[in-house]
Amino acid sequence: MEEGEVDDVVEIVTTTGDVHVVEEQSPHFTSASAQILIQDIMVCSRDLDIIKQKTMMLNKLKSMIDVLGRI
Repeated sequence: MEEGEVDDVVEIVTTTGDVHVVEEQSPHFTSASAQILIQDIMVCSRDLDIIKQKTMMLNKLKSMIDVLGRI
């Protein structure tokens, strides 16, 4: 990197409070960086599916409680 150049820095904050700081190493998008990004997206997608399933289960339980409360 030449003097005076600035790299892009990205901060990613997750819902768990984890912070990942990613510094641009190369101006080129490589196959390796694409693979890492795909893996991160897959992990996030899996986590979202788990959250969705738990939310659906909570909604079912709330509905059952409401029904039982009316009896």
